[in-house]
Amino acid sequence: MKRIDRDNYLSILKNFKDQQIIKVISGIRRCGKSTLLEIYQDYLINNGVSKNQIISINFENADYEELQDRKKLYEYIKNKLVKGKKTYIFLDEIQNVYEFEKTVDSLFINKEVDLYITGSNAYLLSSELATLLTGRYIEIKMLPLSFKEYISAFDAQTDISRKFRDYLRYSSFPQAVELYKINPENINMFLDGIYNTILFKDVMQRKGITDKNLLERITKYLYDNIGNRTSVKSIVNNIEGLEKKPSYNTISNYINALLDSYLIFRANRYDIKGKEYLKTQEKYYAIDIGLRYYMLGQNSGKDMGHILENVVYLELLRRGYKVYIGKLDELEVDFVAKKTDNTVYYQVALTTRSESDNENKILDRELTPLKKINDNYPKYILTLDDDLDADFDGIKKRNVLDWLLEEKD
Repeated sequence: MKRIDRDNYLSILKNFKDQQIIKVISGIRRCGKSTLLEIYQDYLINNGVSKNQIISINFENADYEELQDRKKLYEYIKNKLVKGKKTYIFLDEIQNVYEFEKTVDSLFINKEVDLYITGSNAYLLSSELATLLTGRYIEIKMLPLSFKEYISAFDAQTDISRKFRDYLRYSSFPQAVELYKINPENINMFLDGIYNTILFKDVMQRKGITDKNLLERITKYLYDNIGNRTSVKSIVNNIEGLEKKPSYNTISNYINALLDSYLIFRANRYDIKGKEYLKTQEKYYAIDIGLRYYMLGQNSGKDMGHILENVVYLELLRRGYKVYIGKLDELEVDFVAKKTDNTVYYQVALTTRSESDNENKILDRELTPLKKINDNYPKYILTLDDDLDADFDGIKKRNVLDWLLEEKD
């Protein structure tokens, strides 16, 4: 199986090598966290680190079940530390260890330890743990493959449009790429395993949720409404097939559990003119469009505008932005992307072409809110149009595939 290099994430690990700070890699199951650790361990060995300086434990491996006792885990690691040299410790899916934070804290204070941990849900950095480790960790939020990473898995870097369709239809999870090469029909079985494992282990068991029917209906509703303004009230009013309508608090708790499992992401709204963050009418996006196809069926592919929006949203997260939905009076900007002191505005559309060459209503609709923004931050329209890049008084129109494949935005 061809191993896909995850250079963006790997470069972060390299930059923080030997720094006395805990490297926390979080992300949905099967997004490539374990493989990233393997790639990084190979890098260490190729750069002078001996194998006995590396301690690597995956807590989903039955061989290490006994070490899910935090005291036994600490003693096991303590006895393997290399005196006088740095020991690199990798604890994969550490949320399976009860009170793991106490072991992490104990290991951290040893200056000859370089510590890396991964986890598949947001419990890994719950408020309690974040408080305990304040200032002592960095979090690397890992996602399934970007389109650029997906393309790199193939020997032929051609037929980009078809590969993009396959990227959407057959999933961006790394293992799905290998299954696709063998037989795409097997991918749904793979996605079924991911979905059910997350729902049962990361959501129901960890959060004490017992109503599987309601949980699945909420998940499917959110996946069916990616890119639409959504409220808890709208979910309560629109979920069908229930004998009794669930309460506001129940729906809210289930959504938070899905967010913690990384099955969904929430983009809050931002008032561009008032420069304030809003707490209503947020939008939700799916972790993977292939998983959405699996859950909703083939007809879900008809909503290509919102699918494209979902892809751009995840890519902006990969590039380190905090992403919001822009409100400008009664107008909307698809994404306000913020990073340190930089802000970038994006509109996403399948096309900006109208049937009439003389009256381009679609282009005007996308340009209007961007033109009304009174600052000098970059503004883009991303589409699947295959014409050359264009500039409308400083607002740049880009082909979204070119944008996805570029080195930097």
